[in-house]
Amino acid sequence: MPTLKAIRRRIASVKSTQQITRAMKLVAAARLRRAQESLVNSAPYHESLKEIAASVLRAESSVLAQVFMMVKFSARVRRR
Repeated sequence: MPTLKAIRRRIASVKSTQQITRAMKLVAAARLRRAQESLVNSAPYHESLKEIAASVLRAESSVLAQVFMMVKFSARVRRR
């Protein structure tokens, strides 16, 4: 049978663990809220990018070929 001192020490240990757990939950909740806010705030940029991508895909194939060649040339220049 554990002594009274051991029981008190165990109770203090459990309380300390509970405090740490509570603090970690608060930090996780704050991080989640911040991530959700940034997701909501980035929605207009996402819509704009979708529109740009759609307009590029609708463009004539020659325009796409020119853009592809420019990107390819740009990549070659950066490697040198």
